[in-house]
Amino acid sequence: MASFIQHPLTTGWSFTDSNEQASDTWMSVASVPSVVHQDLQANGRLQDPYIGFNELEARWVNEKSWSYRNVFQKPTVPAGSRVVLAFDGLDTFATVRLDDKIILESNNMFLAHRVDVTEALEAEGDHVLLIDFDCAMLRAKELRKQDPKHNWASFNGDPARLAVRKAQYHWGWDWGPVLMTAGIWRDVRLEVYSARIADLWTDVDLAADHQHARVDAYAEVDATEDFFFRAIFTLSKDGKEIARQVTTPDNKVAKVTFDVDQPSLWWPNGYGDPNLYEVSVFLEKDQIELHHVSQKIGIRTAEVVQRPDKHGKSFFFRINGVDVFCGGSCWIPADNLLPSITRERYRSWIELMVAGRQVMIRVWGGGIYEDNNFYEACDELGVLVWQDFMFGCGNYPTWPELLESIEREAVYNVRRLRHHPSIVLYAGNNEDYQVQESAGLTYDFEDKNPENWLKTDFPARYIYEKLLPEVMDKHSPRTFYHPGSPWGDGKKTSDPTVGDMHQWNVWHGTQEKYQIFDTLGGRFNSEFGMEAFPHLSTINHFVEHEKDKYPQSHVLDFHNKADGHERRIATYLVENLKTATDLETYTYLTQVVQAETMMFGYRGWRRQWGDERHCGGALLWQLNDCWPTISWAIVDYFLRPKPAFYAVARVLAPLAVGIRREHHDWSVTHAQPPKTSKFELWVVSSVQEERTGTVELRFLSINDGQEVRENVVHENITIQPNGTTNLIVDGLIDYKEYPEPHVLAARLWVDGQIVARDVDWPQPFKYLDFSERGLVVEKVSETAEQQTLKIRAQKPVKCLVFEERDGVKISDSAMDIMPGDDQTVTVRGFKAGDSLKYKYLDH
Repeated sequence: MASFIQHPLTTGWSFTDSNEQASDTWMSVASVPSVVHQDLQANGRLQDPYIGFNELEARWVNEKSWSYRNVFQKPTVPAGSRVVLAFDGLDTFATVRLDDKIILESNNMFLAHRVDVTEALEAEGDHVLLIDFDCAMLRAKELRKQDPKHNWASFNGDPARLAVRKAQYHWGWDWGPVLMTAGIWRDVRLEVYSARIADLWTDVDLAADHQHARVDAYAEVDATEDFFFRAIFTLSKDGKEIARQVTTPDNKVAKVTFDVDQPSLWWPNGYGDPNLYEVSVFLEKDQIELHHVSQKIGIRTAEVVQRPDKHGKSFFFRINGVDVFCGGSCWIPADNLLPSITRERYRSWIELMVAGRQVMIRVWGGGIYEDNNFYEACDELGVLVWQDFMFGCGNYPTWPELLESIEREAVYNVRRLRHHPSIVLYAGNNEDYQVQESAGLTYDFEDKNPENWLKTDFPARYIYEKLLPEVMDKHSPRTFYHPGSPWGDGKKTSDPTVGDMHQWNVWHGTQEKYQIFDTLGGRFNSEFGMEAFPHLSTINHFVEHEKDKYPQSHVLDFHNKADGHERRIATYLVENLKTATDLETYTYLTQVVQAETMMFGYRGWRRQWGDERHCGGALLWQLNDCWPTISWAIVDYFLRPKPAFYAVARVLAPLAVGIRREHHDWSVTHAQPPKTSKFELWVVSSVQEERTGTVELRFLSINDGQEVRENVVHENITIQPNGTTNLIVDGLIDYKEYPEPHVLAARLWVDGQIVARDVDWPQPFKYLDFSERGLVVEKVSETAEQQTLKIRAQKPVKCLVFEERDGVKISDSAMDIMPGDDQTVTVRGFKAGDSLKYKYLDH
């Protein structure tokens, strides 16, 4: 018997417009995976669609069908072996021919396929593999016409997208372009084997006291004949084998059990080490290794705690018995041209999350089930994953063929991903229940008969409440399943007392003041956001002409896909800041607003964690971009953090202090100032043990930096573990007694070190005088690896932002600097003698 051999089909491809196959128009493909937009660019047939208005010039690609061809030689096939042609992803309507014979027809981008081509490759010599990719946009419109009775209600993109199992954001979204890709978007290869491990999975049972774990490991065997095999399983940690068992497959499945004493648990970022074990299985016959497969696993428990309380019903995550406040972000695909996302790029994104003290990433339901590299990075770095199934913002049809395809898609992806310890929740969809509400579709939560659901004008309920949970029960029963995001026990999706919610009444909806964001939340806030421009270097990348480099230029507006973005950006800027017309300042001001908005939301919601887990977590919309654009992302397409990234990181520190005076709505009072203000002071902790600290609250004049009243100091306070310690809940400022506009500046000391700061400013900033701050940024040390900057000011400084450069890591930015409170920033990746530019409010 011969060992398993792979022959990647990465090179030797060519492609053409499907209507021109007969002519001499075949163009080269550098390598696959790739999609047609990449290949057209490489052949000089398409300009970069991310630059200027080039997206419009690329629209013709969306309405074409494309063909890919590869001529390869038959591999060596030992006696008794089979040859399989394996496709990990075809985008999307693909007809595959081998030597002019159809061997596969696919209509689901999210599926992998395996085709036995042993007999087809009996002839020696060259063989021709041809893949025709039919136009997904046109096919979608045809499918929609075939079901006119269905209510095609949706948000974003052409409603016909609901008929096609393709990444929904390819139809365009309110942050991304319309780029209908086609092609071999994941690996394709020939496999030659007589026996292989078709699947490896584990079931991990951790004892309540965490002192023992049982790891059941299973391997499914795919063989050409029913031979006698040995399956050798090993369990390793840090490269060292700690257990080994040998067994034989029974009915094509081999199973062993490992007992692990004193297991090293997998913990999320900030709560412990993300320890990983490796399970491997080697398939042997007559002492010949035929195939082996390995997987990294984590030993941990994960649950979503939903229990009645004074606020309604909780919704928070508990990992290894520890309640975890899930501060984090939502994730969209990191590129419209998916094969361009490298393993290193995935890793860099997740490393940024860890640097920003974020605990959870939500894979949004309008994108893709991400590449293995994404989840491996989350496993290795301790980032929890909330995984949506790929349904977004629509009322999906449910004809039998589509349901069958959806079920195969769900089974394949759940089986592919089920070993990742980072994945702690699957959600059935993104905002489809909100579409149901907005379109007035039928949803009787009390009707528990799934066959009835299919007969209503909201048949997609069958997918989320029957099909997907059944797949989960069978293939990943220990992972929590949530019917949708947002969703809460069949109540309105805006109900703040149960489930998760998407809070868009800042920016969208009623466009509330961002200063009251924390009053708008629910039990788990899985979407909320504020737009900001990307960095000037990113704008310079996609704006080609100097004449277009002003805030409201046509090309800048074109790179903001959000409806009404002009009014909404303008509203939040004009309400809060002195406006500007030059692009650099305008960009900075939008970033200040975004940073403040995220801070107000996170700060207040994290404080609520200590109130019977009133808020279980907050996932901002969104971490990243899929192209260079203006959006809600807190890190732009080129992985350049916006100021909001740093603002969020400070609020999510293990120990954080909070100070806030009550909001005074100046727009309602016609800019009349308040006579008094209440204020509150608190400390939040994600540390599991009690800590002792000191909190100082200062009242500093904005005009001259002097103290306007006596400091308040709380010494030797006991900081409640994993919760909130309220220090002042009824503070009062009388502006007759203290008329000078002043900040409330709080600092927290633990073990003699300042570990947290917070500053509350009089609002709005536009009424304040920020002239002559006396800011000094001084380089106090420099090595080949790092510079250390010391920052001081004579008067309060708002939002000191350092220039972002590729390859340069800044320890902090978007900082408020107070007199008498010097701060230090370290900068890595700089050339000796170089220096960063910086900007602060009104400078």
